[in-house]
Amino acid sequence: MDQPGRPSAPTEVLALGEVMVRLSPPAAGRLEFARSLEVDVGGGEYNVAYALARFGHTSGFITRLPDHPLSRLVINHARAVGLDTRHINLVPYDGVGRTDRLGLYFAEVGAGVRGGMAVFDRGHAAAAGFQPTDLDWPEAFAHGCRHFHASGIFPLLAPNCAETLSAALSAARAAGVTISYDLNYRASLSPPGMAAAINHRMVASADVLIGSDEGFAWLLARGDEPVSQPRSELLKALGQRYPNLKSIAGTVRTVRSGSRHDLTGFVWQGGVLTEDAGFADFEIVDRVGTGDAFSAGLLHGFLRGWAVARSLRFALAHAVLVHTLRGDTSQFSEADVAEVAGGGGTVMRR
Repeated sequence: MDQPGRPSAPTEVLALGEVMVRLSPPAAGRLEFARSLEVDVGGGEYNVAYALARFGHTSGFITRLPDHPLSRLVINHARAVGLDTRHINLVPYDGVGRTDRLGLYFAEVGAGVRGGMAVFDRGHAAAAGFQPTDLDWPEAFAHGCRHFHASGIFPLLAPNCAETLSAALSAARAAGVTISYDLNYRASLSPPGMAAAINHRMVASADVLIGSDEGFAWLLARGDEPVSQPRSELLKALGQRYPNLKSIAGTVRTVRSGSRHDLTGFVWQGGVLTEDAGFADFEIVDRVGTGDAFSAGLLHGFLRGWAVARSLRFALAHAVLVHTLRGDTSQFSEADVAEVAGGGGTVMRR
């Protein structure tokens, strides 16, 4: 691959994971009746790195892809916002896709009483072949990196991915890099108990944990059953079990219909719970990637040194904005999000 040289500015943020090509019927069409499909790019960790680049951070993404034109599509998408692609490892394509494929997923956008749906075609993906020794991790974090982002999706792709992420986390901690981890549970990848067991290893290295009440309950599971506690008790128990965590955050979604939701959020930090009433009864064009938008908004605030309440409000505003556009990745600047966070954004600009 024609890797660019080291950026003139240090790469402030790195993220590791799988990136896929998304194919969707136009509007809110059904896959089984589709005659055309819109092409986009996305992936849990990738979406966060992409949004942070939009917010002005020097941001890079680490993954493994087959060397063919569809992977070039992904790389072009990343470079369009200035993502550092030096750590995207292109491996030979066998011409058929028996191994080292580019993951695909097919997404339906929900509307009214019909929720959205995703069909994954990610078996034997190149990212699942990532080995712990495929990257010099100390070197990756040695050039001004401040933050590393990962999620519970990547380590579930294959046992070697869990070992790869463990190696990355160890190197990040040794380099003094702040680590965020999104539980990001996907039922298509594993039962919740298995995900929780792997997440436990990773969360023990994190500074910032992002998830949901359900994910937190499984992380604290006793045997095969999640704990049943109010959020305040869950957060307190997580803080006790993982004293390394400096912040725990998440969203709460109320689904009114496939196209109208409520979204609130919270951050627990230093034993203090900060909550935001968020946005009620807002319209949805596409909800895929909006949890990643929340994560990116929150991390942006933390990287800028903002107060918790301001970071949380910004994160929720960014998530709601990303609901208004097709595709997984953010198309918004800090100024766009700040306007909505402050109560503006709906008036026509002329």
